[in-house]
Amino acid sequence: MTEIRWLEAFVAVAEELHFGRAALRLHTSQSPLSQTIRKLENDLGTRLFERNTRSVALTPAGHALLPRAYRVLQDMRLAREAALAEVEGVRGKILIGFSGAVNHLTLPPLTRAVRRRHPDIELDLTSRVRTRDGLASVANGTLDLAFVGVAESPDPSVVARLVAREEIGAVLPLDHPLAREKSIQLQSLSGDDFISPPTDGSSSMTEVLLASCMAAGFRPRIVQELSDPYMVLTFVAAGVGVTLMSSGISSIIPSGATYVPLDAPHHYMNHAIAWSADNDSAVLKAVLDVVEEVFPPVTA
Repeated sequence: MTEIRWLEAFVAVAEELHFGRAALRLHTSQSPLSQTIRKLENDLGTRLFERNTRSVALTPAGHALLPRAYRVLQDMRLAREAALAEVEGVRGKILIGFSGAVNHLTLPPLTRAVRRRHPDIELDLTSRVRTRDGLASVANGTLDLAFVGVAESPDPSVVARLVAREEIGAVLPLDHPLAREKSIQLQSLSGDDFISPPTDGSSSMTEVLLASCMAAGFRPRIVQELSDPYMVLTFVAAGVGVTLMSSGISSIIPSGATYVPLDAPHHYMNHAIAWSADNDSAVLKAVLDVVEEVFPPVTA
């Protein structure tokens, strides 16, 4: 009979697509992990991974098993929470994904309030989670909550609640000709090199950057993409290029760069929290109650 730990091993390898990294994540060594995967494959009667000396890839059977494995592991976690809640009140772990620097005004207030209100809830925080990945992760149960850049989710099973809305401005190196202006026209940056989050469709910040520039009549010349929002800021500070960011980052810009507001028409970045409507975790419900207290309603 398939064991839970076999599924945990399978998910780790499926997400990492590397036995060494998956073994480190599970605090084991590569040989026992490989044996566990073989036991699962033997139990199911099919191969789950195509592996050679250079790469690991899911087979069709592995792709079919992955969402179901997510659901089983999530159900086991919820079952443990429910059992503990009967005797100890709300306690357990909540998995929260966030992007990074752009969440510095939203994530800390929520974690502080949760820890004060529910000291027995453990917060497991994962950084560098972009919007597309965050929505997918709450849908499949690998995250309970994700900070995302959309007010609505295309997945009907995922609920997104707007918690903040910030104006978009320019981040410029201090030696940029426009760095000392009180505000600038976005079109004045049409000749500059831009630093951007990934342009693969996973980042809402990139979508806002591109849409804002296109509305100003130009396509930005992106010379460097970086997944960490703070690294985008540091590259600007180093003079590699310019970028657009939400106004909330103005207080954490590294030395060497400055935030300059844009003239009308203004563009905005949404900051939302997403979760799955199918997730009936008592811990999630408790945290969502705190969300309602911490973040007043915001009009999109």
